[in-house]
Amino acid sequence: MDFGHRLKELRQNADMTQKELAQLVGVSKSVISYYELGERAPSPDVLIRFSRIFGISTDDLLGVTDTHHLNVTGLTAEDVSLLMEIIRHLKSRNANK
Repeated sequence: MDFGHRLKELRQNADMTQKELAQLVGVSKSVISYYELGERAPSPDVLIRFSRIFGISTDDLLGVTDTHHLNVTGLTAEDVSLLMEIIRHLKSRNANK
């Protein structure tokens, strides 16, 4: 997945508009649109701001690593704990195949 698609996915998963993300990053809404469409590339400083906003590494943001992130906003600590337990179980089961 390219950077633009990844950025859009992260923004939408965070229930954020382009305008809201632009305000957090310090750019205009149209610049966010250009990034998402692949018409412009962000500077290293802007990449770092994105990674901090979304709580992921710049490698994840750029698609260098292939990891998935779950949006657990609105879940209780107990819910998150249960999800982690399910993930550990699935990883263990798949490792034994």
